Amino acid sequence: MQKYRSFAAAAALVLVVGCAANDPNRGAKTGAVVGAIVGAVIGNQGSSDTQRYAGAAVGALAGGAVGSYMDRQRQDLENSLADEQRRDELDITEVGDNALKIGIASDATFEFDSADIQPQYRPTYRKIADVLREYEQTIVHIIGHTDSTGPADYNMRLSERRAESVGLYLRDRGVQGDRLIYDGRGETESVASNETEEGRRQNRRVEIVIKPIVEGEEREAYTPPPRT
Repeated sequence: MQKYRSFAAAAALVLVVGCAANDPNRGAKTGAVVGAIVGAVIGNQGSSDTQRYAGAAVGALAGGAVGSYMDRQRQDLENSLADEQRRDELDITEVGDNALKIGIASDATFEFDSADIQPQYRPTYRKIADVLREYEQTIVHIIGHTDSTGPADYNMRLSERRAESVGLYLRDRGVQGDRLIYDGRGETESVASNETEEGRRQNRRVEIVIKPIVEGEEREAYTPPPRT
């Protein structure tokens, strides 16, 4: 087990140093790198070692307890974010394998062409952080999306910056950094037509996918949500 920890530490150092200090996306890249390394370590360990590693880091849930654990977490999120849901600023849904997804409209978070969370929307993310802190046996994937306005490569970078901005805010509010994985997907996963303003508004969004850490299946928690 020690050799895998050593490998992970060495790999993390090389990859993080490889992200230039002036790279505006280095935080997002680092988050993704750390998640990938942890997943690789888990994948190379035996079952009992995997459980000990996860238990030491953030804990793992017995299979039979996952459903009720995630149900309680969803109820707490629903209660905390009831006002935002009434204003149609976000929605909370279940996705496969007991995961939860919080879908948040980007224009209810960011100004046009900006990755800075607007001050009036920080309380929403503070509420999310407060719940996430109480449910440590999860990994949190933060995914940024844009509409198709502008060059695709620029939109990809903007989505990465927005995902990173949300992740760093959650971390600053007490969510453990090793639970957070950032990902930008640009304009590649539209949920509505980009031909209308309403469709573009729906496509500009941030998704927070919360995956439980399950005994014997720890690697799955670190696996990014599938692309659509």
